[in-house]
Amino acid sequence: MPPLMKLIRQLGFLHLGWPADKREVDDEKLLHLFRNRAELKKAYSGVQDELQRLRDRIKQQEGATARVQEMLQGLEARLSAPETAYPTLVFYQLRELWALGRTVLTQFTAELAEQQEERERRAFLADYNRRQFDRRQGIDANLRQAEGRASDARNAVTEVEQRMQSLRAFWHYFKRRALRQKLQEANLQALLCAQDLDGARTARAQLDAEAAPEFGGLSIEARRAINLAAVGYAQILCDRLVPTALLEPARVAAGRREPPRDDYGDRVRCEAMMAEIARARGLLQQRANLSQEIKQRSDQLQGLAKYRNEGDTVPVADSLSATVDGSKVLSDDMWEIYRVLLR
Repeated sequence: MPPLMKLIRQLGFLHLGWPADKREVDDEKLLHLFRNRAELKKAYSGVQDELQRLRDRIKQQEGATARVQEMLQGLEARLSAPETAYPTLVFYQLRELWALGRTVLTQFTAELAEQQEERERRAFLADYNRRQFDRRQGIDANLRQAEGRASDARNAVTEVEQRMQSLRAFWHYFKRRALRQKLQEANLQALLCAQDLDGARTARAQLDAEAAPEFGGLSIEARRAINLAAVGYAQILCDRLVPTALLEPARVAAGRREPPRDDYGDRVRCEAMMAEIARARGLLQQRANLSQEIKQRSDQLQGLAKYRNEGDTVPVADSLSATVDGSKVLSDDMWEIYRVLLR
């Protein structure tokens, strides 16, 4: 019977004469139930969306895995056949040769940037300490002067007070009146000196509380100089590979994902190319007289380099076209130089 009566009450056909407080409690429970239901639906919807996103990511990963497996199977097939194994080896060695040149440039740029940043940071801190020392000297001088003036003012007040104490007879009336005027002036001067002393002490405390500013990083001039040195080094690496005739094949191989079938000839020719690649690796890693060569190249480039604006650190490629040797480093993005240069 009670469930039926409750249903009738909800439908509005019958109002039971229950106490008002019990009806309010039931309404509050019902409202709380609906709120919990809405929150659960919202949470369930969020879980469903997250589940769908995870399913999509799994599908994408499965597709990537399938592509990698297909590439591996193709590579295995190439390596298993004698007529395609040697060209495949040449292809990946050419890619590694190109990556070696990029790695050499990246390490050179990073080392140069680290050294220059350390020098500029030391110069920045030295300049800051020098300016702080000059400020401290001035503030300390002002503080000493303020302390001296405050001490003199206090001594003047004490002197006038002592003179007034010594003139207590009635015939000293007019002298005491004159000294009272002087005492007021001395107290005012002492108050002003005390204020100056407080200001000097505050300035000293503010100076002591100042934190050292952070170093803002390499200057634009330094980044430009490092980039020109990197371009010059890239030119040197290109020149070293010119006698081997491997520069263009390495650049082409770096732009491909899979080895070609018949670009490198038969086994004899491939073996000769692999021997030449090994010699080229040694040429790229050679460091004899390297600093002098890079300096000569960068000095030459510095007189030609132009930039798009004052804040740009990478030179315009066309501005370096006047250099005969290695002028295509920027225009052809040799060794992926734009990934190496500092912005």
